[in-house]
Amino acid sequence: SPLDRAQAAKNKGNKYFKAGKYEQAIQCYTEAISLCPPEKNLDLSTFYQNRAAAYEQLQKWTEVAQDCTKAVELNPKYVKALFRRAKAHEKLDNKKECLEDVTAVCILEAFQNQQSMLLADKVLKLLGKEKAKEKYKNREPLMPSPQFIKSYFSSFTDDIISQPLLKGEKSDEDKDKEGEASEVKENSGYLRAKQYMEEENYDKIISESTKEIEAKGKYMAEALLLRATFYLLIGNANAAKPDLDQVISMEDANVKLRANALIKRGSMYMQQQQPVLSTQDFNMAADIDPQNADVYHHRGQLKILLDQIEEAVEDFDECIRLRPDSALAQAQKCFALYRQAYTGNNPLPVQVAMKGFEDVIKKFPKCAEGYALYAQALTDQQQFGKADEMYDKCIDLEPDNATTYVHKGLLQLQWKQDLDKGLELISKAIEIDNKCDFAYETMGTIEVQRGNLDKAIEMFNKAINLAKSEMEMAHLYSLCDAAYAQTEVAKKYGLKPPTL
Repeated sequence: SPLDRAQAAKNKGNKYFKAGKYEQAIQCYTEAISLCPPEKNLDLSTFYQNRAAAYEQLQKWTEVAQDCTKAVELNPKYVKALFRRAKAHEKLDNKKECLEDVTAVCILEAFQNQQSMLLADKVLKLLGKEKAKEKYKNREPLMPSPQFIKSYFSSFTDDIISQPLLKGEKSDEDKDKEGEASEVKENSGYLRAKQYMEEENYDKIISESTKEIEAKGKYMAEALLLRATFYLLIGNANAAKPDLDQVISMEDANVKLRANALIKRGSMYMQQQQPVLSTQDFNMAADIDPQNADVYHHRGQLKILLDQIEEAVEDFDECIRLRPDSALAQAQKCFALYRQAYTGNNPLPVQVAMKGFEDVIKKFPKCAEGYALYAQALTDQQQFGKADEMYDKCIDLEPDNATTYVHKGLLQLQWKQDLDKGLELISKAIEIDNKCDFAYETMGTIEVQRGNLDKAIEMFNKAINLAKSEMEMAHLYSLCDAAYAQTEVAKKYGLKPPTL
């Protein structure tokens, strides 16, 4: 029968294939395709997929993709053909098509196959990077919420530009000094910028600092640093860098300003994934201003990101020695010791670290970060009820901190699988701070798990517009593209991943 003759041609092709004679194998598979009765869908799809495998060996990627497409048209859930086409699309740099095929493969394999999961992850990262590079260049700079700005400045204790104005610098001094005070005020863009900072009128700070810089006023170094800091806060690192460079190179400027500029440039390099440059800046800051507690505090955080826990703890210790009242450094030291013990699977040091948290919150009952870090450790230890109490303490101390509501919302999911309560808390976070990208990202992730892909995509897009760095934006694009690929696969093949 024609089918038998087609099968015989295929078997001959398989022998050539095994012997590495791919051109001859292709001829045999082509013969099998022409002999096969058209109604024999599954057989025909196998012949196309076999021929695609031979083309793959010859690196003829376009032919691979075309033959796999024929195979999938004849047998829509043909995993082998879909995965082979995904790899061909990867070689042809068709990232979007590659992602759709590999997403279908992952769903058909119930996310059990490492190879297809790795390809999906790789292509999502590439797409995210590509899109973020384009979008971040042209993004609208956005001032974060007042709470975010306050939290940022509270991580510096040795920072001239965030200190309140001194008597005589303010424009609303007592009457007999009114004249001279407002004169200082009028002439100094920097002092006006500081006044706006106290009033939380943040949008005017960059323009007022610029006036001071252009006038080469007496607060030029301060104004450069203040302007750079706000450029960093709105996510414009390219504009911040020349200002920071200039302050760092001002040999006669106050050493505190130069050290602060080095800390900020070092943190910026870390955000751009340049740990070597980052470490150099922190080390230089410690050299020029060894008594500056902020240097050790921020370098400690860098060391945690680099997984150098012991060095991080040393830095936090130095910060605490210089500033025994630094609640943040004490809390972060505890968290570093906890992470070290937890990843080393050591029950005793874990208990010691947990006890350390208890001491920190007793000693510094007003430090919200202490409760928040303790809550994260308690969540790891599955002590969900106590973690929930810690988040409530944070909320009492900082009712405007949206991030805490998101963490508390995530806790409800992990603890009680309570989606409604989780989403209610995350919605509350958005109500408090509609610029909280973390809240939109988390809500998007939950909607993906619930199978509400369109809603998830909408949330990820909101987070993308609020992202504070290109790296963060790339990660969000990956999440968004993954959800979008799932919607396409659902339309094309009627495939849906499992939902909560």
